[in-house]
Amino acid sequence: MFRIRSSQKELLDAEVIPDADLFQNLKELHVINSLLGGYQISLNALKKIDFKNQTYTLVDIGSGGGDTLKTIFKWAQKNKTNLKLYGIDLKSTCVNYANQNEPNASLSFICDDYRNIHLHVNEVSIIHASLFCHHLTSSQIIELIQFAIKHKAILIINDLERNRFAYYAIKYLTKFFSKSYLVKNDAPLSVLRGFKKKEWIEMIQLAGAKNYSVKNKWAFRHEVIVYE
Repeated sequence: MFRIRSSQKELLDAEVIPDADLFQNLKELHVINSLLGGYQISLNALKKIDFKNQTYTLVDIGSGGGDTLKTIFKWAQKNKTNLKLYGIDLKSTCVNYANQNEPNASLSFICDDYRNIHLHVNEVSIIHASLFCHHLTSSQIIELIQFAIKHKAILIINDLERNRFAYYAIKYLTKFFSKSYLVKNDAPLSVLRGFKKKEWIEMIQLAGAKNYSVKNKWAFRHEVIVYE
């Protein structure tokens, strides 16, 4: 079960999900990310970029409830880093939630496919994907990496490691503490749809990237940065 990546779709990937159910899911994902240090992985990756006192445009793809982008905004303010921040997601409900939950005029949330981002933003410096890539096939991830290379954008990926302990830990934690059927079903399944480090390296190399890093992070995550 852990040797081969699962191809089973998550409930969250359904085209239609009742708004109330999706909102509950997004709230709980924010709690999980906060408690397990998920946001910190993205922030630590951003610290490795030399911003050179210039303004960079960051697009968070698969932005969901917008909490990751809001966390990045607070980090940028604290560190006096000039970032224009955009979130893009296919689900209009997620975009609506992001705009309603702690609204921030400095952030722009777009309902569209990430491949259409240049219809909304002139130039992208950084593409950020947190807990997005495990929803994709390997070929779609390779396409994403090539998209970033083509547009000369740094790609930061923060996603799950396929790990036995992580699977059973999140399965039982959500069983007893979650109120969302989406979280209870998808949290352990998302671990099975996660990756091994060698799989990341294989996909990156197949995409043609030359300058990259892949690191294991707590708790059972990978920090992937593709520079070119």
